[in-house]
Amino acid sequence: MIAPAIVTYGSRWLLNMATDLSRYAVFALATWLLLWVVLAVPLASRRIRAARPAARQLLTEFTVSLRSLAIFSTIGLIAFALERAGLLPGPTLGARWGYAWSAGSLLLMIVVHDTYFYWTHRLIHVPRLFRRFHRRHHRSHNPSPFTAYSFDLSEAALQAMFVPLWMILVPTTWSVVGLFMLHQVTRNTLGHSGYELFPAGPDGRPLFDLLTTVTHHDIHHEQPRWNYGLYFTWWDRWMGTEHPDYLARFAAVTGRSPRQESI
Repeated sequence: MIAPAIVTYGSRWLLNMATDLSRYAVFALATWLLLWVVLAVPLASRRIRAARPAARQLLTEFTVSLRSLAIFSTIGLIAFALERAGLLPGPTLGARWGYAWSAGSLLLMIVVHDTYFYWTHRLIHVPRLFRRFHRRHHRSHNPSPFTAYSFDLSEAALQAMFVPLWMILVPTTWSVVGLFMLHQVTRNTLGHSGYELFPAGPDGRPLFDLLTTVTHHDIHHEQPRWNYGLYFTWWDRWMGTEHPDYLARFAAVTGRSPRQESI
């Protein structure tokens, strides 16, 4: 009985790892190649910082991210084990509740994850926890697309726990979880991309002001006591942790012209 179980869980772990690695590699590599190579000249005015991250930093981030992905894949086995034991009815219930619930549960999952991330992120910035949980991520003072999963082991575990906790508490299909993970890695990679990709309104404010922009998170890597949010700005605004110069800095980046950049 033990040997077949090891094979089953080992196969599932490999599947989790392959899926997570594919998402990360595709989005991190594609974002870096598109922004930092192919569109580097047309998007020069949208580059947030003049300096580029060193090649050594990119390689370190990618290597550390592989470790984080292994943690994600391991913790992902929790929900798999519970479902095999008949203790996770959520995916079946979610499927029975139809497409409207699937769409609603995806939106709800994103909103709740933003809350989970904000508060756990603030928690691991407490000095006595920062060194153990979050120092690795902030070694990327000038972030790149590969920074997205560059975590200490403990932070990787903390963030990976969200999905199994959600699956236990809220009926959600596996396909919705897959879409959530796709959204998460997309926003996370773009948020560390170093280029402001969000549009500005006529007043210079972000056109979609409830969403965190690339500038929003880039400021966090520069000044870590500000801008803890992942997808949305509301927690930072409600809790007074949004950088006071955020909107001005966003307007400055989006308002620069290619001619101004070259001077």
